Amino acid sequence: YQVKNMTDQTQNQQEFTIQRIYIKDVSFEAPNTPEIFKNEWKPSANIDIHVNPKTLTDNTYEVTLKLTTAMQNDNQTAFLVEVAFAGIFTLKSFPADQLEYLLRTTCATILFPYVSEFIADLVRRSSFPPLFLPPVNFEAMYQDYMAKQKLTSGEGTTTVQ
Repeated sequence: YQVKNMTDQTQNQQEFTIQRIYIKDVSFEAPNTPEIFKNEWKPSANIDIHVNPKTLTDNTYEVTLKLTTAMQNDNQTAFLVEVAFAGIFTLKSFPADQLEYLLRTTCATILFPYVSEFIADLVRRSSFPPLFLPPVNFEAMYQDYMAKQKLTSGEGTTTVQ
């Protein structure tokens, strides 16, 4: 998508382009097979998600969405899957604060369906019941990230003298 912003006599054009989406890393372990298949399926999952943007050139960024899912059944590990999908995005003429937001929310939201579908297919092909990941609120994740950044930088803290 492109947003045009006409100011003064020059045209400052914002650009957001998806260049490429790809698998960066994948790992699947099912340490308790085939015994785990004998148990009634009462799963519990632990899902961990990380968004890692990286500058490639002035206007080109790689965003990696890493998702780790540990599935337990009757206190045994059924499987552990780690998938990192990445995308290369062009973001041009955005202010720094808006750029960080777009990389951590919009780009991650674009990558998530690819990660989710890949994990669902991998789990199914491994003979486990389907795994459907719930939607992720990357906006809330971004707000948490920004709050942690303020704490580590000292912003938002008061000093009593």
